[in-house]
Amino acid sequence: MTLDPLAVLTAFGLIFLAELPDKTMFASLAMGTRMRPLYVWFGTSTAFIVHVAIAVGAGSLLSLLPTMVVKLVSAALFAFGAFVLLRENGDDEDEEGGAKTITGFWPVYTTAFMAIFISEWGDLTQITTANLAATNGWLPTAIGSAAALMSVSALALLAGRFIAKRVPLKTVQRIGGLCMIALALWTLIEAFTS
Repeated sequence: MTLDPLAVLTAFGLIFLAELPDKTMFASLAMGTRMRPLYVWFGTSTAFIVHVAIAVGAGSLLSLLPTMVVKLVSAALFAFGAFVLLRENGDDEDEEGGAKTITGFWPVYTTAFMAIFISEWGDLTQITTANLAATNGWLPTAIGSAAALMSVSALALLAGRFIAKRVPLKTVQRIGGLCMIALALWTLIEAFTS
């Protein structure tokens, strides 16, 4: 198999544009305001790489997964994320009065991985990756798709850090929590209208 640069760029461009307005980008942004961004990025990137591998390896089998169950679990994870962001807990306050950032690698990595891993099943980018792999080859598609998904996650995390430095953390968390509620509702609607 040869590595076609045009196929890599095609996969990157299509997946990057498809992922920008996606709910997982907003989930990354919200997680980045509360958790260490680099750890979130490792978790989201690992989940994206797993999904790219699944898409290029068994793209035609994705349509056999029970879409409603996947969407319901995804909605529950977004709702849980909203709960974590919106809860008012005095123990979350540090001595300066700001909320603590969740810093442990494994809790952050696992949360980010699971949120993205579950919510990406049957997503447009996964289906597009499977289609591109069938026509452009698996290797250039895998490289382009993985790079695009990881880039969007990094952009979302950078935006989250930028916003968190200029807006009080409580405000960012409330907005992030409201976004997570909206994503949970959106996913529920998708589950029952698909």
